[in-house]
Amino acid sequence: MKHNGEYYIIASYLSIPRLIMSASPSPETLLRISAASFRRQRLTILDAVDLTLRREEIVTLIGPNGAGKSTLLKIALGLLAPDTGEVWRAPGVRIGYVPQKLDINQALPLTVRRFITLSAATSTSEVENVLTDTGIPFLIDASVHTLSGGEWQRVLLARALLHKPTLLFLDEPAQGLDISGQDAIYALIRRIRDTTGCGILLVSHDLHLVMASSNRVLCMNRHICCSGRPEEIRHDPAYQSLFGGVNVQHLALYQHHHDHEHPLCDHEHHHHPSQSPRP
Repeated sequence: MKHNGEYYIIASYLSIPRLIMSASPSPETLLRISAASFRRQRLTILDAVDLTLRREEIVTLIGPNGAGKSTLLKIALGLLAPDTGEVWRAPGVRIGYVPQKLDINQALPLTVRRFITLSAATSTSEVENVLTDTGIPFLIDASVHTLSGGEWQRVLLARALLHKPTLLFLDEPAQGLDISGQDAIYALIRRIRDTTGCGILLVSHDLHLVMASSNRVLCMNRHICCSGRPEEIRHDPAYQSLFGGVNVQHLALYQHHHDHEHPLCDHEHHHHPSQSPRP
C-alpha cells in the first residue's frame, strides 16, 4: 500500500507490530518475502527465508524433498501465513497457479474446454486463445482423461493463463515427464515470460538440472542455502550423451557449493555461486 509517497507492508505476520513501514520496493518488484519462518509441531519447515520476484523474471526453487519449496510457494500465494516474517505483493497483481498434482475423477466426463472454464465464466474465443498460446488448440474438445502427461501440463498452464496473470506460480510443472517433455514445457514457460512479461516462481525437486533461462536459482533446505544465476551449459560429451537429442542450450547444471555453515543442513557447504549472463 502506498501513502504519502511511502510503501507499507500489506501482510505482516509478526506478532507486533501489525503494520510495518518498509523501504520502497523497485517498481519492477511483484513479490517480496522477508525473513519468513514456518513451523509445524515443533518442526522447522522454513527458517528466515527471503525471496524477491520481479517482472519478466523466472526464479526457480530447487532442493530435496522436504526442503520447504512447496510451503514457500503457498506462502507466496497467500494460502499459508508464515509464523514470522513479511509478505509484500504489488498492488493489483493477478495470480496464476499450476499445482504440483491435480487428480480428476475418472468417472467425471470432462472436456478440456469445460475444465478450463470451471474457475471462471469466459468466452470460447478466450479459451481458444490460451490453448493456442500453449500449443494445444486441437485439444479443446478432448477428454481430460485421454491426455498425455505433457498435454495435461499444457492444459493446466492454459487454465492459469486465462486470467492474464502478472505473477505465475508453477509447482513441479515438468513432474513425470521425460527429458524431451521437460524441454518442451520449459521452452513454453520461457515463451510465456517473454510474451506476457509476468514474473514466474517455479518449483523443482531436482538439485542439479535447471533451466538455463532461469534468471535466478534459489537452493533450499528449509533455508536458502545459496542463490545465483544458473551456469551456462557445459558442452561435455557425456552430458550431451545423457540428454540425447534435447536442445541442451536451454538446460544447465547448477553447482551446489557453499562457504558457510547451516545447522539445519546435513551436508557440508562451500559457497561460490557462479554467475552467467541472462540468455
